[in-house]
Amino acid sequence: MAGERLGFIGLGVMGTPMAGHLARAGHTLTVFDLNEATARKLAAPFNNVSVARSPLEVGAASDVVLTMLPSGKEVRDVALGTDGLLHGLKPGGLLLDTSSSEPWFTKEVASRLGESGIAMVDAPVSGAEAGAKAADLVFMIGGDPADVARVAPILSLLGKRHFHLGPVGSGHVMKSINNLVTAVTLLATTEGLLAGTKLGLDPAAMNDVLDVSTGGSWVGNTQFRRHVFSRRYDDQFKAALMMKDINIALRVFGDALLDTPVSAEARRVWASIQQDLRADASLSEIIRALETRAGVELKPKT
Repeated sequence: MAGERLGFIGLGVMGTPMAGHLARAGHTLTVFDLNEATARKLAAPFNNVSVARSPLEVGAASDVVLTMLPSGKEVRDVALGTDGLLHGLKPGGLLLDTSSSEPWFTKEVASRLGESGIAMVDAPVSGAEAGAKAADLVFMIGGDPADVARVAPILSLLGKRHFHLGPVGSGHVMKSINNLVTAVTLLATTEGLLAGTKLGLDPAAMNDVLDVSTGGSWVGNTQFRRHVFSRRYDDQFKAALMMKDINIALRVFGDALLDTPVSAEARRVWASIQQDLRADASLSEIIRALETRAGVELKPKT
């Protein structure tokens, strides 16, 4: 497939399958990860993938660089650091950040890159690991319309639904709101299932009812059915990353002088649980902690 030379930085749970899709599409791809073994494992089956030793090298070999990193701080370091993309990308280059980043960092990075003639588009995703593997991610996009149109063919290799929400930073605002809504829904769904279970109902049957009723959600279809009723609590998404996104959303709301008491209470509850979890705890562990607090296990009866 003819197209722009691509770079990819951040080969974790999401980044590895995403980079693989780009490689299989035939793009010349240069990758970098702090874990060099991960990068070399990805590159091994492909003749069109090379491993760089720094973000600078990725930028020098690429027209468009995608990042999938834990937060905007890492994106800022990768973009603006001593060995950063700023010193490798040429004028006309573009940074496409698919991380769940803080909008204020995104705007800072975009401004600095823009001074050197380098564009930026923020396109955080929804769909989790399964969506990344299936190339069925949802992209929430911020950027100049011409830059968004430029990266549309790339995003089409990674997901089926793309929403352009406004200028740079808009995608990351939307992502934080999406994850905040997910976090509130997770707490409310868990409380409902715990209460029903204590009253003698089957939590799996309750979840089936919610799925086809007005209380249905992604949380019910994934967290409980895949990770909780199985008693594995093994969602790959980390609870700490959700806490990060909740905090981003609450700061955005505060900067806009909005009163959001439900969201604030959700953050308080989430933080009270988070402080007792391992740093790498799965999102599913939030539900297990709520089970423990209630003295109720969400175990299907059949």
